[in-house]
Amino acid sequence: MLKHENSIKAYLKAKELIPGGVNSPVRAFLSVGQTPPFIAEGKGAYITDIDGNRYLDFVQSWGPLIFGHADKDIEKAAVKAIKKGLSFGAPTKAETKLAEIICSIFPSVQKIRFVSSGTEAVMSAIRLARGYTKKDDIIKFKGCYHGHSDSLLVQAGSGAATFGSPSSPGVPEDFVKHTLLADYNDIESVKKCFEESENIACVLIEPIAGNMGLVPADIEFLKELRVLCDKYNAVLIFDEVMSGFRASLRGAQGFTKVEPDIVTFGKVIGGGMPVGAFGGKKEIMSHLSPEGAVYQAGTLSGNPVAMSAGFMSISKILKNKKLYERLGLLAKALMRGFKESADKEGIPLQVCIRGSMFGFFFNEKEVKNFDDALKSDTKRFAAFHKGMLERGFYFACSQFETGFICDAMDEKMIKKTIAAAGEVLKEIK
Repeated sequence: MLKHENSIKAYLKAKELIPGGVNSPVRAFLSVGQTPPFIAEGKGAYITDIDGNRYLDFVQSWGPLIFGHADKDIEKAAVKAIKKGLSFGAPTKAETKLAEIICSIFPSVQKIRFVSSGTEAVMSAIRLARGYTKKDDIIKFKGCYHGHSDSLLVQAGSGAATFGSPSSPGVPEDFVKHTLLADYNDIESVKKCFEESENIACVLIEPIAGNMGLVPADIEFLKELRVLCDKYNAVLIFDEVMSGFRASLRGAQGFTKVEPDIVTFGKVIGGGMPVGAFGGKKEIMSHLSPEGAVYQAGTLSGNPVAMSAGFMSISKILKNKKLYERLGLLAKALMRGFKESADKEGIPLQVCIRGSMFGFFFNEKEVKNFDDALKSDTKRFAAFHKGMLERGFYFACSQFETGFICDAMDEKMIKKTIAAAGEVLKEIK
């Protein structure tokens, strides 16, 4: 058994000063009934906690570390930028360099605005869509997470398309009365929203959902969303904060020819630094201040350290032509191994892969939406998570999150993970 005394002490101390002892709720490990390891450092595919325990990390800071922890090239680029100054609140060439490389890769992004987080990117994209269309309502999908801005913290209803109600205290009813809920991968629920409101500004979707577990949108479903948005003059927003540059070079758009009007980014485009962005067609982006009237601002937007780290990360991606093929093969091998081990023990397990992203559900049936995901066996997941952590394998601490492969991983590591999973599944069957 691993020792966790120092992490337990650190957690108790943190709880005295920080609500719940963490600065983002899922980190508390409450859904898996454990104390979170406090991390001391990361290197390549591994992280080490303050008790000296070393873990093969399948979280990779929730996605952005496509080259693993402390990559030398990205670190060098960030340090070089730091030596020139941490922040200026003024334009730098680093912003234009990163903008140029992103716009060259995503045909749907003709102009882009950088911000400091994915939450901020999506919040700003919605404001822009409303300003552009001069309409107020938005459609989002149950199970898709787009950050913690007020209008998006809406709980699922009875399954019918309906105006939402707040899912968090502190969010007034008035803030979410313009948010309509639809079912993921169910086009009829979207049509019902359009029938109920003539005031829909945008449809917001994770084309590869990563916060109900990994659940990709069906390609035909995305095509029909495009048709509906064109028909009703609504803006189609792809939230690629998690999947952008992760699932493929062009994120979800590497798997479908459907082009959104606006795309939101985060995580990978900062190489691990706090960053977000939203971009789209010139016609829409021109409505942003100072060109247009839609206001958005931020002192740390386009921070030079984040821009430099992000530029290096994407530059490395472009130089490695077989990167996504290799990461995809490792992800497929991992999930194939998990599935075979689960089948051997008679444990129902559903697996999914999109490029370097993977997910698995302890579920009898394939997961296509949030209601399906909620039928998963979370107690069995918690037992599996604990068993894997004790063997030195670090997975997301919730059944409803996604896992990631990084370039520092290899076949040997994947085989060790599969062997450990086989032991744990045998124990918990």
